[in-house]
Amino acid sequence: MKVLGINAIFHDPAAALVVDGETVAAGEEERFSRRKHGKRPVPFSAWELPEQAARWCLEQAGIDAADLDAVAYSFDPALARPADSMGLHDPWDHLRITYARAAPGFLATALPGLDPGKVRYVPHHVAHAASAGLASPYADNDVLVLDGRGESVSHLAGRYVEGRLEILASQQLPHSLGLVFEDVTEHLGFLRSSDEYKVMALASYGTPRFLPELRQTIRTSGDGGFRTYPVDWNSLVKARAADAEWTRDHADLAASLQLRLEEILLELAGWLHGRTRSDTLTLAGGVALNCVANTRLAAEGPYQRVWVQPAAGDAGTALGGALHVARCDGDVPAPMPGVDLGRGWNDDEIEAWLNTARVPYERSSDVAAAVAESLANNGVVAWFQGRSEYGPRALGHRSLLAHPGYAANLERLNDVKGREQFRPVAPMVLATRAADIFSRGPLPSPYMLFVHDVDAAWRDRIPAVVHVDGTARVQTVDAADEPLLASMLGEFERRTGLPVVVNTSLNTAGRPMVDDPRDALECFGSAPVDLLAIGSFLVRRPGVR
Repeated sequence: MKVLGINAIFHDPAAALVVDGETVAAGEEERFSRRKHGKRPVPFSAWELPEQAARWCLEQAGIDAADLDAVAYSFDPALARPADSMGLHDPWDHLRITYARAAPGFLATALPGLDPGKVRYVPHHVAHAASAGLASPYADNDVLVLDGRGESVSHLAGRYVEGRLEILASQQLPHSLGLVFEDVTEHLGFLRSSDEYKVMALASYGTPRFLPELRQTIRTSGDGGFRTYPVDWNSLVKARAADAEWTRDHADLAASLQLRLEEILLELAGWLHGRTRSDTLTLAGGVALNCVANTRLAAEGPYQRVWVQPAAGDAGTALGGALHVARCDGDVPAPMPGVDLGRGWNDDEIEAWLNTARVPYERSSDVAAAVAESLANNGVVAWFQGRSEYGPRALGHRSLLAHPGYAANLERLNDVKGREQFRPVAPMVLATRAADIFSRGPLPSPYMLFVHDVDAAWRDRIPAVVHVDGTARVQTVDAADEPLLASMLGEFERRTGLPVVVNTSLNTAGRPMVDDPRDALECFGSAPVDLLAIGSFLVRRPGVR
């Protein structure tokens, strides 16, 4: 069965293709359109069909739209209620619902040959759930979905048994942990539905002195759900303008909300486990990208294993919707093969791009060693290898790399990317060495979705990747899965004694992650990066060896 999944309703438009239960391709429209999160000017910021991503998915499989058995659309307008009837203020919500109802026609126009009758609506949170429960390596599992909102709920708790979802609880709007986090994100001067991870990073600089107030306004309800009551955030901390400096008060509010979120997640997981006694929990929804909360859930929660969908945000519902429809129609979905589900280029194609750009380059017989040498000499390297990642994390396919042994490299990389200095960068480490350096968080951790304590003996050796609270958001690298990346790490360790390299996404502030060779060349040309390693080729900054 051939099922194309589509997300095109709130933000992060994306497409994914599942053929006979196997995930063949998945891509986010922002990587093609270069509009971060797929956002256009308000009010039509969220309703972007992933036309380019969908066409590319079909091309990747060598099929046409007419060959599809179904298209899964991750929002069911039949379940939606007007925003004002749910206590939400969204003057454009009625147009969103109308847009969703018309989606089959829009898709048939965008994908010639598609029968609009093949479009099937999948409830938003069911699509999120499937992206975790059906894509995880564990066939039977519990699943928690938490985000801003779906059609009329903000949360789903359930379990998968033999691929079938049983929903055990959900939370009606306007109560929403995701929307509270969005409100605080905006109050702290960041972009809502985009910069929530900045609140998580800022939290490490504060103390949770507003926790008593938040425990009164955000509470679990004893039935698998929760209640979120209105808060006058200005009564706690004055709002920060986007161009103003943050203060300790702002960090304290972030810390208070972060800690309350962790407490609520532990209570929700405890309720769910009490009904299922499962040993595995899977997570999806935007809240599941909070790696600090994920770690606490894994460390203190009742489950032996916690698996998080790498594309846990709305982009992941494209994959989840496709998996759900495939399972409903009799296919047995295979676990997600990895995150490298996007576009890739062979060396002939890359060399053609380099020649078109008229940049000097060299073909390397050992890219891993050449990159390790540059890093050991404290160079910053743009690393463009294989297929691009699905989801918001750069995991060694579209990455900026640097030496972790120099504390100044944190500020240096944040300057390269044009982002706030309080934000940490991540360590990439050989899986065989991770336990020697990092503790508390689950290992292995290939998708950078948990934080780990950095061993005291290593904090001075890799200061660039140690956050202010002594933690790091780790990506482990297994040579069986990522041989080139593992080779580079091994070569770097031979030169420096450090099995760790700094890894952050290959982009600059406000821009989507680099996806194709042109993006890579533009980023390299505009940012102070010393070396671009693209396929088998090296492009050096003039005067840098």
